[in-house]
Amino acid sequence: MQEDISTNGREAERLEVEEMSENSLNPEEKGQEEKEKQAQTRAGHRGRKQQRLKQLYPKPQQTTLQCIHDRSLKAVVIGLGYVGLPMAVEMAQSGYQVHGIDIDAGKVAKLRAGHSYIIGIEDEVLQTLLEANRLTAGTDYAAVAGADVIVICVPTPLTDKHQPDISYISSAVGGMTPYLQLGSLVILESTTYPGTTEEHVKQPVEAARGWTAGEHFYVCYSPERVDPGSVHYGVKNTPKIIGGSTPACLNYGTQFYGSFLNEVVPVSSTTVAETAKLFENTFRSVNIALVNELTPACEQMGVDIWEVLQAAATKPFGYMPFYPGPGIGGHCIPIDPIYLSWAANRQGSELRFIELADATNRQMPEHVVQRATALLEQRGRSIRGARVVLAGMAYKKDIDDLRESPALDVFRLLSVAGADVVFTDPMVPVFRQDDGSMLQSRPASPELWTWADLVIITTDHSAFDYQEMADHAPLIFDTRNATAGCNGDNIVVLGQPERHDYGRAQSLVQEKVAEGETGDGYGES
Repeated sequence: MQEDISTNGREAERLEVEEMSENSLNPEEKGQEEKEKQAQTRAGHRGRKQQRLKQLYPKPQQTTLQCIHDRSLKAVVIGLGYVGLPMAVEMAQSGYQVHGIDIDAGKVAKLRAGHSYIIGIEDEVLQTLLEANRLTAGTDYAAVAGADVIVICVPTPLTDKHQPDISYISSAVGGMTPYLQLGSLVILESTTYPGTTEEHVKQPVEAARGWTAGEHFYVCYSPERVDPGSVHYGVKNTPKIIGGSTPACLNYGTQFYGSFLNEVVPVSSTTVAETAKLFENTFRSVNIALVNELTPACEQMGVDIWEVLQAAATKPFGYMPFYPGPGIGGHCIPIDPIYLSWAANRQGSELRFIELADATNRQMPEHVVQRATALLEQRGRSIRGARVVLAGMAYKKDIDDLRESPALDVFRLLSVAGADVVFTDPMVPVFRQDDGSMLQSRPASPELWTWADLVIITTDHSAFDYQEMADHAPLIFDTRNATAGCNGDNIVVLGQPERHDYGRAQSLVQEKVAEGETGDGYGES
């Protein structure tokens, strides 16, 4: 199939050159009759070109099915991060030949050496695929010229003004378009606002190449649904939503994904697929915000919110549990609702729930620091100069992803308040502070817990020994309920009633003061 596409592509390029030659004539130098003749000539040429393109490459239903069946399709994945690399590996494991493109030369070098930088992708898997020539990687978009299917998995963050940043999508489309072959299928997976696929993928390619989606090339949107660190759901067994620019596009995309994923869910358009993805995480954001808003109220009312949520979760219908924490993080919940709200505002609608939920969730790091300050003051210790250890910097349990992590905000707010802050994280060895300096993770040990005036559990990693922490730390503020089941009256849990009988915590503080501890290498006193 690819040889036919390449031949047809060269013929199409010849037609484009002919059209450019026709358009190079200057109608201003001719009379009205010549202008009309020139217009007729151009119109006739465009008609012949479109007819010739149809002859060169008819709709690919039959050839596509055959090439999917025998795995002769070649795929390119643009963007080899948390979404792109797992997708590329899944395609390659199913028998397709896959080439990954990433602008980060460091990632490409690691992949070529058979080293993974994504949790859940083992080195041995990469090495096997590399040796079989099922997976290759590079930084040059020219590789698109050899592909039947191009999947775009680039970041879609927020700008400094808290608006959608689709510059990575535009860059990927611009980079690949000169190399696209007739009959190519382009699938966007990056989370984005409704209308992006049509406005920033389909239309630019049509304008640049003179093609028509659904006839000369094919466009789909299929949102990523990655759950980093999950042991239950991965690329293969997570239902795959997909929408096409035309029915022919949808058919091609559905056949392709259906060839190696367990379940494909077709929808009527790319905009429906885009909106569905945004709604999934908006649903989570709003419900998490509800719990986060209730958390301080429960603390003051003397109600344990964790017990409340556990009891409510026993209802087998009409309810699903969400839990409080130090804030929201990752590439979805802090960002996706803003894309949806922005798109609605662009059409004159206001989504107040989204804006309120975002503000509520983003206030949680400040609440954590305020509560930590109060806990220290109750023990006669000022936050200024206090030795604080953050246990966990990643935004989620048992992963190494720092994107939008609330622990970063907690760290920054504590530092601004004058605390002596360090961190420990078995998954994150280092992170960059706002001033550009790099901070190293401390080993989680009894010495670290003893050194601290306060340990704040910001990420509930499985690798932490929470009972050991409770045995040695003077005071623990647990924002994840990770210490449930641990013994020790020196533990305060976010969302549990405020206590004023601290027993052992007070005695340990007094012991440290009496011993005159001034630090032991984990920071200044």
